[in-house]
Amino acid sequence: MGRLFGTDGARGIANSELTCELALNIGRAAAMVLLDNDDNNNKPTILIGKDTRISSDMLESALTAGLCSVGANVIHLGTVPTPAVAFLVRKYNASAGVMISASHNPHEFNGIKIFNSDGYKLPDALEDKIESIVLDKSEQYAVPVGKDLGSVKAVPKAIDEYIEHISDSIEGTLEGIRVAVDCSNGSASATARKLFTKLGADFVILNDTPDGININEKCGSTHIDNLAEYVKTHDMDCGVAYDGDADRCLAVDENGELVDGDFLIAICAKALKDAGRLSHNTVVGTVMTNMGFNKFCEENGMKFVSTTVGDRYVLENMLENDYNIGGEQSGHIIFLDYGTTGDGELTSVQLLSIMKKSGKSLSQLASVMKRYPQVLINVKVSRDKKDKYFTDKTIKAEIEKVKDHLKNRGRILVRPSGTEPLIRVMLEGEDYMEISGFANSIADLIRTRLS
Repeated sequence: MGRLFGTDGARGIANSELTCELALNIGRAAAMVLLDNDDNNNKPTILIGKDTRISSDMLESALTAGLCSVGANVIHLGTVPTPAVAFLVRKYNASAGVMISASHNPHEFNGIKIFNSDGYKLPDALEDKIESIVLDKSEQYAVPVGKDLGSVKAVPKAIDEYIEHISDSIEGTLEGIRVAVDCSNGSASATARKLFTKLGADFVILNDTPDGININEKCGSTHIDNLAEYVKTHDMDCGVAYDGDADRCLAVDENGELVDGDFLIAICAKALKDAGRLSHNTVVGTVMTNMGFNKFCEENGMKFVSTTVGDRYVLENMLENDYNIGGEQSGHIIFLDYGTTGDGELTSVQLLSIMKKSGKSLSQLASVMKRYPQVLINVKVSRDKKDKYFTDKTIKAEIEKVKDHLKNRGRILVRPSGTEPLIRVMLEGEDYMEISGFANSIADLIRTRLS
């Protein structure tokens, strides 16, 4: 993880940590790096999309100024989902795309995520070069004048082209499906109503009136309870919820029960396998994927591949091995047949299409997988001792004892947080009381030795 860019771009509190000056300089450096990587020395064209946060307009202006000041042309997409930027980069043959969003975080945060010309997140090497220019002043910023400055234009049809792309991913319509759609007062507020109208669903849109500060506020994929209650009390077939930039999707079934990313991947992977379209009969997840998913794969003749936590690592594995579906429990699901990043609206449309074709309820579809009970405890430790977890022999020995006891009936995963002074203790198993006891025991030991 770099000094500016984490696993999902640069992120921080807008105007405090992620300032206009920083955004301006990221724009300058990004344009210079992209120009260096163009063999023909063409003037780069950069797309900019944004979510609905109050700070997004401010950061868009700063980024635009930075890009144009070193000779890049800018195309403003307006308020769009993150996956729309990734899709439109390729469609418009642009040099790169930038999304201004902090995803599922509260409104005071914002972020800058950069995609390359193929619609994939910028490689680490290029991010490192941008960081070096911004933070280390490794190169002087270019100062072109006259005709060599960049220009700005908008593309009003961008949203319609993205909606067309999503609707083309399924055959037929969604007519007859009653679905509640929670837009989280974020990017999907600009697209969901048009999308579900085009597909003919019987839908209700919730939380699509953004005011700059209500994004993710008690709504969307991070606050699913209100959607669950709405689905139950209004006799809907299901509900789908997105996060602030609509690259994630979670669902609730007709009974208001959560259908998380693991279940959504299972449902979609099985549909692909049944249609003979699951590449190499393999699905990619992470170390946090529920054990029940492994069992589901075994029972359905599929191979499961696990990566480090983070959609970046899921995507890397998929690209390296030619797999076409993977994702995370959080609802960040990648369908490589249709896109280059997680896409909440694409995920929901794929799910609803499966429901219509099969004639099954969402609860019936989700029954293909059984969730193992899971216990997660976050143990607060001092920052200077967090990494000592790796070398503490007493803690390691206790973890090994638990592993030996559980064998194939469960698992334990203990890892330091990448951003907070925490050690995360996660146990899964068949017996909730048993794994809860082990989790608390390990957590107490870590507190004693590392606090």
